[in-house]
Amino acid sequence: MNRYPMWVNVLVLVVTLASVLLALPNFFGDDPALHVSRPDGAPVQAARLDEIRMKLESADIDTLSTEIDDSGAALIRFPTVAEQLRANDILQEAFPDNVIALTLAARTPAWLAAIGLKPMALGLDLRGGVHFLYQVDVDAAVEQLLEAYQSDLRTQLREAGIRNQVSVTGRGLSVALQDAADLDRAEQIIRTLDDTGQVTLADRLIVERTQINGRPGFRVTPTEELVRERQGFAIEQNIVTLRNRIDELGVAEPIVQRQGLDRILVELPGIQDPSQAERVLGATATLEFRLVDTTNDVFTAAREGRAPIGSELLPCADQIADSPYCAPGEGGRMTLLRREVIVSGDQLVDAISTYSQGQPAVSVRLSSQGGRRMLETTQENLNRPMAVLLVEETPEIVVRGGEEVIRTTTEERVISIATIRGVFSTNFEITGLTPFEAQDLALLLRSGALATPIFKVQERTIGPSLGQDNIERGRNAVIVGFLLVVGFMILIYRVFGVIADIALLMNLVMLVALMSLLQATLTLPGIAGIVLTLGMAVDANVLINERIREELKNGNSPQASIRAGYEKAFSSIADGNITTLIAGIVLFAFGTGPIKGFAVTLSLGIVTSMFTAIVGTRVIVNLIYGRRTQVKRLPIGIGAPHAAT
Repeated sequence: MNRYPMWVNVLVLVVTLASVLLALPNFFGDDPALHVSRPDGAPVQAARLDEIRMKLESADIDTLSTEIDDSGAALIRFPTVAEQLRANDILQEAFPDNVIALTLAARTPAWLAAIGLKPMALGLDLRGGVHFLYQVDVDAAVEQLLEAYQSDLRTQLREAGIRNQVSVTGRGLSVALQDAADLDRAEQIIRTLDDTGQVTLADRLIVERTQINGRPGFRVTPTEELVRERQGFAIEQNIVTLRNRIDELGVAEPIVQRQGLDRILVELPGIQDPSQAERVLGATATLEFRLVDTTNDVFTAAREGRAPIGSELLPCADQIADSPYCAPGEGGRMTLLRREVIVSGDQLVDAISTYSQGQPAVSVRLSSQGGRRMLETTQENLNRPMAVLLVEETPEIVVRGGEEVIRTTTEERVISIATIRGVFSTNFEITGLTPFEAQDLALLLRSGALATPIFKVQERTIGPSLGQDNIERGRNAVIVGFLLVVGFMILIYRVFGVIADIALLMNLVMLVALMSLLQATLTLPGIAGIVLTLGMAVDANVLINERIREELKNGNSPQASIRAGYEKAFSSIADGNITTLIAGIVLFAFGTGPIKGFAVTLSLGIVTSMFTAIVGTRVIVNLIYGRRTQVKRLPIGIGAPHAAT
């Protein structure tokens, strides 16, 4: 007799029901939606949600629902993608102080959402979105390090009374001294310049005495270890900065990871406006607060295209072109600013886009040091104009001499000139911006600057319709593969084939349930892994059924053949699946992107197929034949022998 203990039957029943429940949210699909959040991360107020509703109603845009989700952001669902895009344009203009992102919202019923069930996450190739591959200018990181050492060396040698000339040449520093008698003292300063108590500069720099243009001095070059360390630091810091910027965009489940030695992969599922993402990710923006030069004539300077000593001639933004401090010049309206920077972007603590007296503005908060500097400046310069200079750097690739080289384009423009009417320190506002400029500037300032320039080497956009096509094709592949396997098993093994097919369906449901429970991301390679798993899952039942048929041919009774079939096939099934599982784990550990997706579905599928093929089918077989005292024949395929008893 073939019987399992009752608890095993109950276990299989509970696991099956739980799997059905966990997999259920995946069958309801997604709605096109807008995700509206506050830049400071605070929850969106109900009043703002009412304003959004009224704005959409006045524009005659249909919505399915408007709500505040668990993260505190407003989530607006739309019946069509066209309505979603129209609403995005309207809300971007109406509420520039909020971060608004196009997204997809799951149609999970409220009762399923209430118990915390979610559909599995979809990858970029299924959900649609943008894919960027950035090259990091690692050489610039080393140059920045050498420039920092250059500045420190100059200062310390000058403070020690050593006349010197320090310059960056190639991948090192040239330190020329006026007097050879200072060589020993200068070398001591160089070797202790960056002494942290654990790793000295001497461990990271090679210091060689040499002659520089006939003068005594040193050639200082970084070791390979220091170069790698600096480059690695720059890449990691850039990854952190990119993640911060993506968080500001409100993108769910983004991928930001290092790829190779000097590249960063960015994938933004659900983003349907790649230009906005590119503008925010690749740019570097900083601010400089400077006094306007009112002692010299700006009209003369703009006409001659030359600034007096101590000042700089800079272009005015369109918003302040009518300012009396801007004059027509060769490159447009220009203004004169003092070269001395009062406060720069590195002393900025927070920036939020807002409205001031009905005009778009950026509310800025400075560090205590920057606040003190601003306080002193405003106290000493009441009723004098102060300007805000915006500096944006965008790297690009240009061809020089037949070779591609990196060039960073720096755009400077004065975005605000205001008269200092009162004393202020850490908190103030920047005006003279359009709503979109205020939103982007606040976002860039909050997310910080990139450690070193990056430039885009690859861009790929997958629209929602193409992602939907991929989903449908993947679903069709799973259905066709499933039906072919079902037909084959029924044809060859009859009733035992039907039992194997039931186990196969359980396997598919359990696999989807596990993916949903773990919130693993499903990609096209992941669907390939599912199809492969379905094909492999029946291998175990093929082995079991063939063993049972062999036992019947040897003259054993049906009950004994069933028991022997499962017991003898177990070791073969376990060996084959464990070796495949090891391969799947190795793929997951060392693979990236699509390979990981394939490895996840393959590994989970092996675990679920082991359970359903061995335990699940045995439970069904036991329920059908286990309690029978007389089984004359097992319907296990064409040509299966009849048992005598």
